[in-house]
Amino acid sequence: MSNPAERVLIVEDEPSTRLGLTELVRTWGFAAESAADGEEALHSVTSFRPSIIISDLVMPRMGGLDLLKALKADDSECTVVLLTAQGSVETAVEAIKEGAYDYLTKPIEPQRLKILLDKIVERQDTLREVKTLRRQLREQGSFGSMIGNSASMRKVYQIVEQAAPTSASVLIWGESGTGKELVAKTIHQLSPRAQQPFVPINCAAIPETLLESEIFGHEKGAFTGATDRREGCFELADRGTLFLDEIAEMTPATQVKLLRVLQERTFRRLGGRNEQTVDVRVIAATNVVPGDAVKSGKLREDLYYRLHVFAIELPPLRQRKDDLPLLIQSFITEFNSRNNKRVSAVEPAAMKVLEQYHWPGNVRELRNVVERAVILSSGEFLESKHLPPYVAETPAPAAPAGGMALTPGMTVEEAENRLILLTLDHARGNKTRAAEILGISLKTLHNKLNKMRGRVAAEESV
Repeated sequence: MSNPAERVLIVEDEPSTRLGLTELVRTWGFAAESAADGEEALHSVTSFRPSIIISDLVMPRMGGLDLLKALKADDSECTVVLLTAQGSVETAVEAIKEGAYDYLTKPIEPQRLKILLDKIVERQDTLREVKTLRRQLREQGSFGSMIGNSASMRKVYQIVEQAAPTSASVLIWGESGTGKELVAKTIHQLSPRAQQPFVPINCAAIPETLLESEIFGHEKGAFTGATDRREGCFELADRGTLFLDEIAEMTPATQVKLLRVLQERTFRRLGGRNEQTVDVRVIAATNVVPGDAVKSGKLREDLYYRLHVFAIELPPLRQRKDDLPLLIQSFITEFNSRNNKRVSAVEPAAMKVLEQYHWPGNVRELRNVVERAVILSSGEFLESKHLPPYVAETPAPAAPAGGMALTPGMTVEEAENRLILLTLDHARGNKTRAAEILGISLKTLHNKLNKMRGRVAAEESV
């Protein structure tokens, strides 16, 4: 629905067309005024301050192209749509290169103009939101829900800003706990799809036999246990955003079906015959380098290129330690409110401990540590005694620990097994935390442990 606050200026030298368009646009809920040529329009821009200008291309005194250039020279933020006769389409294309949003050929089809205006309103809302976030970044060191002012995070914000207004696929990668889902949500919230569903699914957390059904849905009787028809994530996310986490854990067969949906925008439920049409933006994520996943055969190359329209690499927390104070303060504020506490800051000695720690679990681990500390604190400051022992007692990483010594002749598999066992010991047997530290999914860790046990059993039986 059109926003009444949006102001539209109609620039047209033919009086009846000018009046007709102005009245039409007003019926759609816009505030509209008109001008007879480009020069008159420039005066109206100052007084009326429109956000959208619909201008004829060919007019006496100043035509649409010259008006566009004049607006551009004044750094105007107006969105310009040009109206052109059939013979002037080439000039209209040139105008788009100069910064026009789009053009329509005469005679104008009201429905096409309405659709175009609605798209522009969505775009204006997105651009305003991004402008607000830029100011927030300058003043507070954050971008939406993402916290950080380091150079590496500013690069992330820049790509998010570019990707958000589009419907293009996005591929995010980074270690576990770096905030991949948060980035995906931010892209969704800054997009024209913000009012539609955001549907996340972790491909590693669902058994292979059920993953295809979760994504595409199934018909009644499609397999044993399918007692009812069920909509999949693509249908649930229609007109919105689908976030596929741990994409590299998806089987090759399911990856093929996903690629088809991305290309054709249609799919079939399991056991179904009818094609379903969907309008879904897909954001995918993985905790491994996508190029490595392609080389190892975990991620299909054609799917990788289809998802890789916008690529965002999230830095681990140890590479953006400058952001620690901002992140910690943000978490303190959150957990003060949640737990009725009044912590105001971190004691210098405790901050030094937090700065020296390697943060293998990244921002997720930091958030958990701060939550625990806020709950344990009874005063205004977080102290070293409020931090978990493994954080307070762990020195900054230097040479490999004795338990992880690597020796010539050791296989990669043996080294990996030692690292897994050492990490499990460090995490006191907590497999979820060990998987986070190792940067792999819990499912992958279980698979590796089962493989390890199988090998030991085989050796013992010899």
